[in-house]
Amino acid sequence: MQANGTDINQYAGYILKFVQQYVKISEQDFNQFLPFFEVRTFSKREEVLRYGQTDDYLNLVVKGLVRKYVLVGKNEKTLQLAIEGRVIQSELSFHKRIPSTVIIEALEPSVLVSMRYDKVQHVLDNIPVAEQIGREMMTYLFIKKDARYFVQLNHTTRQRFLHYIKNHPQMMQRVPQKILASYLEIKPETFSRLKHLLK
Repeated sequence: MQANGTDINQYAGYILKFVQQYVKISEQDFNQFLPFFEVRTFSKREEVLRYGQTDDYLNLVVKGLVRKYVLVGKNEKTLQLAIEGRVIQSELSFHKRIPSTVIIEALEPSVLVSMRYDKVQHVLDNIPVAEQIGREMMTYLFIKKDARYFVQLNHTTRQRFLHYIKNHPQMMQRVPQKILASYLEIKPETFSRLKHLLK
């Protein structure tokens, strides 16, 4: 990670817009949160979180592309691809304060707006609207995760591929094919064949 002297105020509007997806909050109330955020930058292929490291950060991607993956034998299984406007972290490590079994890395040069675990706890304890924001965010993320599992379980490989590409067309250009195939749980050779459907 590179040292970043960027003023968090540069991203205030971006963060406010993100928070307002979940709860109505005035700019004045939102400004209470700003001092607790920090800006972190990562170069391409740099690890945001190493295997075995306790995750200390809740991260919002404001620029770039970040993935979360786990090692299964010698293979990498991609669990999440987070582009601008998405949250990423090792939930189990962050909330349970245990070493992470997942790895998070930047697939592109990336900028994250992050809040440390201790500061998250301080905000939850001292800013009344923070608990509501956290609750609404968690509900949304759980629903989104369940929706993805539903698609994985109830669609054929071909349907999963077309569903994802239809909803995230930019990912074909931004994510290496091997990683995208892993995320969609599709064998690389099958993924190559399915790409022809797009033509």
